[in-house]
Amino acid sequence: MVTDGQVRKLYRELDSGTSLASAAWRTGMDAKTARHYRDDRKLPSARRAERRQMPRTYRTRTDPFADVWPAVEKRLEAEPRLRAKTLFDWLSREHPNRFLDSHRRTFERRVRQWRALHGPGKTIMFRQIHDAGDLAASDFTHMNALNVLIADKKGATFAG
Repeated sequence: MVTDGQVRKLYRELDSGTSLASAAWRTGMDAKTARHYRDDRKLPSARRAERRQMPRTYRTRTDPFADVWPAVEKRLEAEPRLRAKTLFDWLSREHPNRFLDSHRRTFERRVRQWRALHGPGKTIMFRQIHDAGDLAASDFTHMNALNVLIADKKGATFAG
């Protein structure tokens, strides 16, 4: 991986009149890589930042589950607790020789996305054990009428 320091050194070498091949060799990168940085004049960190700002909005390959997904959705709606692997095995039996084992991870992702958008809500449980001294809460209630004595003094302030 090419660093910003290497590219800065490449620019200094090229600006001093060194040939591209020699400047690339001195900076420890391939001449083809050096040519890209010479022509673009951007540091590697700037290129990475540009790539992060532009998320991909297109598919890189066709969806292998596009035409069977409605049947999978029906199964998920009927039995939302089914595991993705179980559903994938069912699909493989329904459509033999159509889905590869390498498709399973993609299928698991699709099922997880469906559950997040359309599936049942998750059960949340909160701990109901409160340890003494673990949590201090005050509602600023005035208890002067109770005549509470602290260290045998009425109205004493507690500085703890």
